[in-house]
Amino acid sequence: MAETGASPLPQTPPAHSPLARAEHFVWLTARVLEQRRFAYHFLDGGADAVETALAAYRNDDEGYGHALEPDLRGPVSQPLHTGHALRVLDSIGRCGGQRVERVCRYLTSVSTADGALPAIHPSQRGYPTAPFVPIVDDPPSELLATGPVVGLLHRNEVWHAWLFRATDFCWQAVESLEKSHPYEIEAAVAFLDSAADRPRAEASADRLGRLVREHRLAALDPDHLEAYPVAPGYAPGEHHFPHDYAATPGSLARAWFTDAEMARSLDHLADEQQEDGGWPIRWRQWAPSTSLECRPMVTIEALRTLRAYGRSIG
Repeated sequence: MAETGASPLPQTPPAHSPLARAEHFVWLTARVLEQRRFAYHFLDGGADAVETALAAYRNDDEGYGHALEPDLRGPVSQPLHTGHALRVLDSIGRCGGQRVERVCRYLTSVSTADGALPAIHPSQRGYPTAPFVPIVDDPPSELLATGPVVGLLHRNEVWHAWLFRATDFCWQAVESLEKSHPYEIEAAVAFLDSAADRPRAEASADRLGRLVREHRLAALDPDHLEAYPVAPGYAPGEHHFPHDYAATPGSLARAWFTDAEMARSLDHLADEQQEDGGWPIRWRQWAPSTSLECRPMVTIEALRTLRAYGRSIG
């Protein structure tokens, strides 16, 4: 006889569907956090389980470390780890309350002189780190690290003293972009999609869209990738596509692309699922463990993007 109040069994996706193949891949390869995230997003799993798994990466300073962002190894808290943690909390509807207030205290403690975040705090020195991530003693403010965090906090109506100067930094950085690269543009979009001043955000996004097209920062024809340059310092083949900028139809970046361009992008994304059920990573691979840990993360986001656009995943 079933125990009263027992949790229902997870829903099972149809055999051989993209979701079923991805589920097999996740159970085979992923960290506990990504297993719990996959269950939450696609198998009716609970948010508490995700939060419990995420807590293992939290430090006493209320930042996050322990290779939560796999390209940075070691125990120390870092802005990139902490930004990743906030994205996880946002995705399960838990980005608020005293937990996030404490995170903001950590962000304040590692901010630069202008109130923004560096990509890498020098405490990372001495631990294994991706060779394309420079560590310096006095790191500059980076839109790459600050924009997504500020956007998430605004979207969740978090108000903290740290946000005022960080928001000013983001506006200045976004509105002064002339030459950029895909990851920085994506960080700008993450900020603009949730900025409170919507007319200003829409105007800034329109300008960035023209920049992306002028500099060919989005591969609009996946069948002819040779026509699109890879940004300096990126890995060979590290192209970015319309769906990378506009992961959901509600993003301001969606207006940058025609329906046909977005359809080709989503077709390409769906076709990238590999034989083992996971999606590949396009950035530079420098250690076996980082590649193994990143692929389930990329797989979850690929499925979320396809579902957001109404594509069938199973």
